[in-house]
Amino acid sequence: MKMLTAIIKPFKLDDVRDALSEIGVSGITATEVKGFGRQKGHTELYRGAEYTIDFLPKVKLEIAIAADQVEAAISAISSAAKSDDGGKIGDGKIFVTNLEEVVRIRTGETGSVAL
Repeated sequence: MKMLTAIIKPFKLDDVRDALSEIGVSGITATEVKGFGRQKGHTELYRGAEYTIDFLPKVKLEIAIAADQVEAAISAISSAAKSDDGGKIGDGKIFVTNLEEVVRIRTGETGSVAL
């Protein structure tokens, strides 16, 4: 089992969710987060004053999946989250980590059955 953690632009959430649903991924946790990488924020004007926005709004997705679905899920997330013009800095990242155990609280099922 693997845990995919994807950081994407907020307006791409529906596209990514649809792409994952098409390949059979049924469970996703989404959290609104803020952060920056190579984008390093930007400046905005508000009432005549210039402000630096260091932390940009992002969405963090956490997806627990079977190991044999990892490549398909990465491909689905990458294609759905990429900017329409071929990709830009700030499109996001995907992290893959090993998932040692999963327990379904309601039934007590463990392992891949609990996914």
